[in-house]
Amino acid sequence: MAKYRNEWKYICSDWDLKLLENRLSGVLEKDKHAGDSGSYAVRSLYFDDYSNACAKQNAASLPERYKWRIRYYGGGTSKHIHLEFKRKHNGQGIKKSCKITEAECKKILNGETMQVFWSTGEDLLKQFCIAIMTRRFEPKAIIDYDRTAYVEPITNIRVTIDRNISASNEFDKFLSGKYLKIPLQGKDQHVLEVKFDDIMPSHLQRIINAYERKPASFSKYYYGRKKLEELI
Repeated sequence: MAKYRNEWKYICSDWDLKLLENRLSGVLEKDKHAGDSGSYAVRSLYFDDYSNACAKQNAASLPERYKWRIRYYGGGTSKHIHLEFKRKHNGQGIKKSCKITEAECKKILNGETMQVFWSTGEDLLKQFCIAIMTRRFEPKAIIDYDRTAYVEPITNIRVTIDRNISASNEFDKFLSGKYLKIPLQGKDQHVLEVKFDDIMPSHLQRIINAYERKPASFSKYYYGRKKLEELI
């Protein structure tokens, strides 16, 4: 059964991350899905309702927040598209996920939600379809970045470094990945995320908190929305 996990975020520079990765590689494993390059592309399409409730929850720094998104990794989409529902409570997060087909994704983007609802056996996808039909959830932002991930399988710790974070509103190009990418941060800014269940081991905590790193609130979706609104 899924449970809430602690989530810490930090804004880091290139120099900071080089030092950090040297230390992390000595105590954690690289994510096996990263391939030879050590990193992989993450492409997410975020949805929000008629009142932009998800964005407003972030703007108000509410302790309770949630998001719907469709996500895939790398350049291909044929077998690796996921629908995800993420909820946060007082800095801890829980995520539910299910695989969806490219055809189902295209139908959702084309407004054929009712067909998807009646044809799927996935409860999470049915819930998403209901949210679209009753609360008018629709695409609001594509968030794109390159991720390097370190893991400790036994204690279920995951440390990710996200570079080149960008946003786009070319939703019809989401599955192709050929959309205009608008940077959300400066060239020398990146996001470090640390996720763990109950207790962070002291040796890893010392590595993460070195050089006076301080936790920061950074919602890729929220800042992506703000950046896209600046262009309107």
